[in-house]
Amino acid sequence: MACVPFGGALSVHWSQHRQCLLECSLPHVSALAQSHRLTNRQCSSWSRGNSLASSNAGPFAKESVNSLFDPSLYHRCSQQRGHRLVVRAESDYYSILGVSRNASKSEIKSGMQLFPTYRKLARQYHPDVNKEAGAEKKFKEISNAYEVLSDDEKRPIYDKYGEAGLKGVGAGTGDFSNPFDIFESLFEGMGGMGGMSGSRGSRNRPMQGDDERYNLVLNFKEAVFGTDKEIEVTRLENCGTCDGSGVKPGTVPTSCSTCGGQGQVITAARTPLGDFRQVSTCQVCGGTGESSTPCSSCRGDGRVRRTKRISLKVPAGVDSGSRLRVRSEGNAGRRGGPPGDLYVFIEVLSDPVLKRDGSNILITCKVSYIDAILGTNVKVPTVDGMVDLKIPPGTQPNTTLVMAKKGVPLLGKPNSRGDELVRVQVEIPKRLSNEERKLIEEIASLNKVKATSSR
Repeated sequence: MACVPFGGALSVHWSQHRQCLLECSLPHVSALAQSHRLTNRQCSSWSRGNSLASSNAGPFAKESVNSLFDPSLYHRCSQQRGHRLVVRAESDYYSILGVSRNASKSEIKSGMQLFPTYRKLARQYHPDVNKEAGAEKKFKEISNAYEVLSDDEKRPIYDKYGEAGLKGVGAGTGDFSNPFDIFESLFEGMGGMGGMSGSRGSRNRPMQGDDERYNLVLNFKEAVFGTDKEIEVTRLENCGTCDGSGVKPGTVPTSCSTCGGQGQVITAARTPLGDFRQVSTCQVCGGTGESSTPCSSCRGDGRVRRTKRISLKVPAGVDSGSRLRVRSEGNAGRRGGPPGDLYVFIEVLSDPVLKRDGSNILITCKVSYIDAILGTNVKVPTVDGMVDLKIPPGTQPNTTLVMAKKGVPLLGKPNSRGDELVRVQVEIPKRLSNEERKLIEEIASLNKVKATSSR
């Protein structure tokens, strides 16, 4: 038994790892304990006295308990400022796992993997399976117990000092392992669990490469009828020196000493409100859990940027905003993962005469008022070239004439095409010669006579 200063608290340890802690937080005990304060000097006098430091005192010896709750001691301490007295019973890791204190490391690991009791316990309290309020806490207790008792360095500290010794040794260093990795193998047949998403295995498995984008500009007719293009794309490709591993040839990766191969570190800070822990990606290994000598060509990324010429077939009927997908021509994946795709975004230049509306072509045709009255044939431009168009007699201004199958091929259906829509614009002269005016006036007189007779 020892009385050891622990941060801002005084920790009294018994041989069976049950603690009586004097701390600034964890207000667990009765109002009597919360209302009395003890100075560090008085706490030291306890360890020198026979009440708690007796070699014959057991974990719950009568004389020890009576001395701890001696009313006279509370009365003497109530006059001075110090730390609040908090009595807390720690969890027994051996009891949680149901193993003997003399169990070896191999027995503990084999018990966690083979005995159905532990499988059932892990499944029962995993937070992705059990949504009850205390399930996650219970699961973490099981994880922490296994983590400590299976670690050759932490277990002797726990046997000697209990949980307080572990907190004192590891706080703030960030050298913690991920407790959820312990039960990863228990959930292999359950389709993946959310709690396992941050495991080292998921961080080290091959990852698909990112997609690459390329902007392609086409003229009007190239977009209508399609074309073959050769483009140059700069992308990430597997490093030829290290074959995409990122490791210098002739060397072998080792487990990261900072995170212990977990890819994550837990930093802890003690405040008057308690211990705060934050999980973050290991900055040394980048979350892979491995440390290696990087390849000099790719600087450890496993990929290098290169330019490649790619032949691209643009189908007929594309338009601005159309997107073409070229499979497996994107950036190379990490750790041997498949490459991403190349997405080609189309931009079509406008034509000064022909206007596009989906699969149809719009055009305006100007005719004189005489041709509109009498009818005529005119040549109009189309995507296929100049074509004759018949203007029927008596065509009214802004009449739309349809030229079937003279539009844009449908995307994915090159044998089907839209139409060309011709809007007839009748031109009215602003000035007339004397003869033209005389003829128009005669026509107007005839129309008046015709209108009078029709009445």
